[in-house]
Amino acid sequence: MPQMRIALAQVNPVVGAVSANAQLVVDSVREAAAQGAHLVALPELALTGYPVEDLALRKTFQTASRTELARLATRLADEGLGDTVVVVGYLDALPDAVPQLGKPAGCPQNAAAFLHGGRVVARYAKHHLPNYGVFDEFRYFVPGNSLAVARVHGVDVALVICEDLWQDGGPAAVAREAQAGLLLVVNASPYERNKDDARCGLLRRRAAEAGCTAAYVNMVGGQDELVFDGDSMAVAADGAILARAPQFDETILYVDLDLPAATAPVDDAESHLEAPDGSHVRIERVVISADPVPAYEAVQAPIAERTSDEAEVYGALVLGLRDYVRKNGFRSVALGLSGGIDSALTAAIACDAIGAENVYGVSLPSSYSSGHSKDDAADLAERTGAHYSTVAIAPMVEAFLSQLELTGLAEENLQARVRGTTLMGLSNQHGHLVLATGNKSELAVGYSTLYGDAVGGYAPLKDVPKTMVWDLSWWRNRDAEERGERPPIPENSITKEPSAELRPDQRDTDSLPDYKLLDAVLDHYVEQDLGVADIVAAGFDPDLVERILRMVDAAEYKRRQYPPGPKISARNFGRDRRLPITSRWRETAPGAHAETAPPAVTSPPGEGSAVTGA
Repeated sequence: MPQMRIALAQVNPVVGAVSANAQLVVDSVREAAAQGAHLVALPELALTGYPVEDLALRKTFQTASRTELARLATRLADEGLGDTVVVVGYLDALPDAVPQLGKPAGCPQNAAAFLHGGRVVARYAKHHLPNYGVFDEFRYFVPGNSLAVARVHGVDVALVICEDLWQDGGPAAVAREAQAGLLLVVNASPYERNKDDARCGLLRRRAAEAGCTAAYVNMVGGQDELVFDGDSMAVAADGAILARAPQFDETILYVDLDLPAATAPVDDAESHLEAPDGSHVRIERVVISADPVPAYEAVQAPIAERTSDEAEVYGALVLGLRDYVRKNGFRSVALGLSGGIDSALTAAIACDAIGAENVYGVSLPSSYSSGHSKDDAADLAERTGAHYSTVAIAPMVEAFLSQLELTGLAEENLQARVRGTTLMGLSNQHGHLVLATGNKSELAVGYSTLYGDAVGGYAPLKDVPKTMVWDLSWWRNRDAEERGERPPIPENSITKEPSAELRPDQRDTDSLPDYKLLDAVLDHYVEQDLGVADIVAAGFDPDLVERILRMVDAAEYKRRQYPPGPKISARNFGRDRRLPITSRWRETAPGAHAETAPPAVTSPPGEGSAVTGA
């Protein structure tokens, strides 16, 4: 059987940095060629970054991508890399496209190409365009209807892109009919918890469906709220894992494969096959190299160990923050250190992401701040090595109150807003990116203050429920101890009862259910999209369920104004879960729904409740 060494390069491109991304491709191919790779595969839209969103609709951007692809093929040859077969994702567009009703402007396509000998020798456009969750590809692309099969060193390689792999009876099934010896899948598959297990199982099924080895290369890195985790792999037709890369690392995975020799006739460069779903797919064949490579000694490919759930989530949060800072031109971050668990975990993530020397923690005590909160904030800074300063807000609050008659919730929120204004002032003065420290549970029920603790440019815990905040904090400390390091998070910050400390003896449980119970209900309503009846049937008190759901629905306007943060769940607030702010639909008693009348307008939405106070 012909041998082939393939290199799966899980790289970290930047959206829109077409020239820099091309350099990333060249560097990867040079490194892989030096290791004897015959075929180098890079991720979906590696040349443009992913997702490009409305950039895909700009003719200038489409042209830049296509031009850079051709230039890349020539450059690889000029630099002595033309004999290496390269597969790279890029933004294409239908030639001579005219405006058509129901199709995106310019008819862009999510495509990938084979490069060899200084030329673009074959192209493939993604068939299945996802339009769920974080994906809007029907808005941006038109689908392809052909399957590119390239003969590489005597092996027929069929190329598909990401979502094509997830569809039963799709291009993977056609690859079997096309007698492919290798199914190559290029991806920009965002991270979410436990998705790596789903991907591996899926790739196994598709390898069996295609009747050949399948190789999967995925992007790595953060892009706004998305995190790409790599996890590239190769799987045999019988389901055996042949190689697997680690998550969240930029790396190249090398795997030596014994593959079946190509037997399909190539006299007819185009043929048509019927897919199991009934569609007709045009097979476009191209011969790059018909002769197998000389025999060589294969090397055992690595299979990266899977990590714990906490380690995986923490890795995603660190990578998401690091790339948001780096790709947006910041050098440092600032955050309020309250001594509580949320700010402590956020600070630990920031120190791991960009280095403690670039993290500026600010204690902002009010007249209600406890001594242990100030001590715990200082302890965290000392443990991590982050910069630490104190700005007492009591005099500023008093100055406001001398001019405004504010009491109760309004006075509590004023303290939070003075803190927010202080942090943003420091950001303007020193160029820091301010980190919001709120978690998903608080964001769900509106337990935050607009222009107060909700200020900032990025929110690392935005998609992390409160109960997971505790789990991650314990895990981070254990991980430090196992490596012989000092745990970064003070134990008192983890164990003490949560409090906003905006009034005497305040506790989160004054306004909210116990977080374990709250998170369980939120999981049913937010993650699973269940209504009152189903949640009550799961064993929860009806009054409690209706109370929590009312808080979630009323807080939508706050979530729209919250900073972006890394997605780690199946349904984050933002790209995944999109609901109208103005809506009279309310979940009511079990088995019933109601359209409600608009509330009497006596104050801004949410004012009058410590939970939803704006």
